[in-house]
Amino acid sequence: MADLRSAPYRRVLLKLSGAAFSGPDASGINWPTVGRIAGELRDAQNAGAEIAVVVGGGNIWRGHDAAAQGMERAAADYAGMVATVINALALQDALESLGVDTRAQTAIEMREVAEPFIRRRATRHLEKGRVVIFGAGTGNPFFTSDTAGVLRALEINAHVIMKATNVDGVYDSDPGSNADAKLLTEVSHLEVLNRDLRVMDATAISLAKDNSLPIIVFNMNVPGNIVRCVTGEAIGTIVR
Repeated sequence: MADLRSAPYRRVLLKLSGAAFSGPDASGINWPTVGRIAGELRDAQNAGAEIAVVVGGGNIWRGHDAAAQGMERAAADYAGMVATVINALALQDALESLGVDTRAQTAIEMREVAEPFIRRRATRHLEKGRVVIFGAGTGNPFFTSDTAGVLRALEINAHVIMKATNVDGVYDSDPGSNADAKLLTEVSHLEVLNRDLRVMDATAISLAKDNSLPIIVFNMNVPGNIVRCVTGEAIGTIVR
């Protein structure tokens, strides 16, 4: 297993979209996929990384879609926050089944199932070797789980955000519609904003830019990529 004593990324925040939980399914939670993600997180922790995770909820609920159909936007977003907690509990269970000590924290209080988010407590959990899973986004409507990921990363003094996707990184155009799209190995926060490269939403990218927080965008479907990221191996795209 890799030695992280000289690696650039000791404390990391992994941003998982809700789609990561559905795996090959169209929606819902695919348990083999969640188990694989948990196994990779265990391996990364065994390599010496301190790991926090922010989860999305799009596999269960999409606030934008609900709002487009007439639901009040704030209410739709709060429902989406609850969906992220379902994913957080699923990931927590998968990690615990592998012997990984975890804590789930939520931005909306749900004391029966998770701790409320407290920055110092989250940091202490990381120092004690626990994987900390953040649910319920920022706790505020109109903000995405990507923005929550950047916010939590800054609050816990993470060295990097690892943004898990279904493609190999950031491309200069949509690889789904342009066969000639080129993978960018490095790009600046400002270029992401100016070219609308859709790494994360503009609020998240701006917050990362203002605080010089690097983001690694990588393919979650390639086994071992989480460990490669935390050990500083050059994969995907780095935004800095």
